[in-house]
Amino acid sequence: MIEALFTALISICQWPTFGFMLIGIAIGFVVGILPGLGSGTAFVLMFPFIFEMEPVRALAFLLGMASVVSTTGDITSILFGIPGESDCAASIIDGHPLAKQGQAGRAVAASLMSSLMGAVFGGLVLTLSIPLVRPLVLSFGSPGIFMLSILGLTFIATLSGGDVLKGLVAGGFGILFALVGLDGYTATPRYTLGQFYLWDGVPLVPLTIGLFAIPEVVDLAVKGGSIAQASIGKIGGVMEGVKDSFRHWKLVLRCSGIGALIGIMPGVGSSVGQFLAYAHAVQSSPNQERFGHGAIEGVLGPGAANNSKEGGSLVTTVAFGVPSGLHSALLLGAFTILGLTPGLAMLRPEQNLSLTYSMVWTIIVANVITVPLCFLVLRQLVMFTQVRGSLIIPILLMLIFLGGFVNNTFGDMVMVLLFGAIGLLMVNFGWMRPPLVIGLVLGRLLEKSFFISVDAYEGFGWLGRPVVVILLLIIAAGVFVPVVQRIKERRKQVKEVPTRWKLNYGALFSLGSVVIFAVAIWNAWSWLPRARIFPLTIFIPVLVIAVLNFLKDLRKPPSKEVVKGTDGEVSAQDLSLVRKKTINILGWIGGFFLALWWLSFPLGIPLATFLYLKVTSRESWLISILLTVASWAFIEGIFGYFLHFLFPEGELFILFSKIISI
Repeated sequence: MIEALFTALISICQWPTFGFMLIGIAIGFVVGILPGLGSGTAFVLMFPFIFEMEPVRALAFLLGMASVVSTTGDITSILFGIPGESDCAASIIDGHPLAKQGQAGRAVAASLMSSLMGAVFGGLVLTLSIPLVRPLVLSFGSPGIFMLSILGLTFIATLSGGDVLKGLVAGGFGILFALVGLDGYTATPRYTLGQFYLWDGVPLVPLTIGLFAIPEVVDLAVKGGSIAQASIGKIGGVMEGVKDSFRHWKLVLRCSGIGALIGIMPGVGSSVGQFLAYAHAVQSSPNQERFGHGAIEGVLGPGAANNSKEGGSLVTTVAFGVPSGLHSALLLGAFTILGLTPGLAMLRPEQNLSLTYSMVWTIIVANVITVPLCFLVLRQLVMFTQVRGSLIIPILLMLIFLGGFVNNTFGDMVMVLLFGAIGLLMVNFGWMRPPLVIGLVLGRLLEKSFFISVDAYEGFGWLGRPVVVILLLIIAAGVFVPVVQRIKERRKQVKEVPTRWKLNYGALFSLGSVVIFAVAIWNAWSWLPRARIFPLTIFIPVLVIAVLNFLKDLRKPPSKEVVKGTDGEVSAQDLSLVRKKTINILGWIGGFFLALWWLSFPLGIPLATFLYLKVTSRESWLISILLTVASWAFIEGIFGYFLHFLFPEGELFILFSKIISI
């Protein structure tokens, strides 16, 4: 084993294997930073280049790319509030608020260092778990995965910012969106509203981008100034972020363990690990109210989990040929191309064990190279947060719609707009957004593992399994400890005079949630028993919680949020100006969408960018033309020339073609 480990290290450090890994790293660096490229698409596009490669070189090339995407994707999430990858969505929650506070350097540095530590941890997990992997995976099975999903859902209350009812209802919305589409057991269309687009479910990336990025664009346009509302400082807190990784080294290691464990679980998906790690960071902190507003622990946890999962995901992929996520599934395709067979052959010293360990070293070495490279250009990247918003907003809108365009259909962009509106309402009425995303990520997995467990054990006998019992105890601790802490805090506070019942906009929004879940239950009654049992089991309790939340909002009208701009707080008489700015930016968001719909991306983006810069920002002709040309070159160069991405034709050209044909 030791000999194979060192043989693998020597093999990836030899030329040209090392050169192929560097090329993969460069591709992964760009793919992670730029939203919309998609690591899965980039991975597949690289397949034609590996046909004539030796296995060690091909795997160094592919894994060099895949292992750094999450590392650099966190940079975009933190700086702009737009996830470079779906795996990086959790980094937005606290990373982007830190960037807005002028601590972008600190947040990115903390993310990079925790990612490096997570990558090393994940590699060690793969190395040490090879002899133990089979009994470990089999000990979990579907019951363990089901309870692991329940564990994630119980963290919703922790992620709700102290308002447990709103957190649970938001999580219920996530599960509702997760169940949209064809039921996997009876092929019953559920909550599709008669739209064929929704038969495959609600896509995660457009939902995440709309939910988080659109409110940030509106906030930037209303407040003015730059993304960073405070000065970056001399070095932007970079060294402080590095120190944070070592101050909280125990948290980083625990979250790395969470990521590796999630990576090992087949079918759980890479997005689960980051949110479980974030939830653990929140729950283990004595000051939970800081999270969502710029807590550095909220950056360290997801950063560590994102990279440790890569090592964990290779465990089941190499040992059983069972992929745990997108990258590992595509890696199996690469195995086929290279003539490799997952299983015992990959674990035996006399066969391919050294090749397996070369994958471990690739993950570690790729991050060791990438993180220092990111630090070299970090100052330049962080400076983007100081550019005035009038220049950044059209760029952000371009990245938002590109990032949401995952299925090559305008339906994706409609989803971005829809969830952007939902995100705005949630922010305005004090609802935390992470529980909704967690519910979406875990919903389908929860239903699938539930049915498999019940079928396999012909009932609920699986509840007595040791793994299930241990997870149940952890869940109980996760639920009751925060409740006890909140009870103690309330006893210390002075008892407030109860407010009278009063209908307000916040209560109306909560009433809307009651209506939605009531309709969801009503629709479920007409389905086949197999299709409706899980939705009814979940949504009836959520409906009760939604009613309680509505009654609570009636008794306690939400306090008016103070809007802050670059010069301080905005007075009450200026609220009309805030509303005017809000309507204006919402109009431009809709305008960008219409331009893309009617003219497609290559023409719509440059035209909308130019009009925004001249009409709203009132920039000079030189700046407007330069940014317009840059946006066109970005779309045509990266997506058109290099990736050969075919954007759908605009409706205007389709209409013109029909007229010409007549």
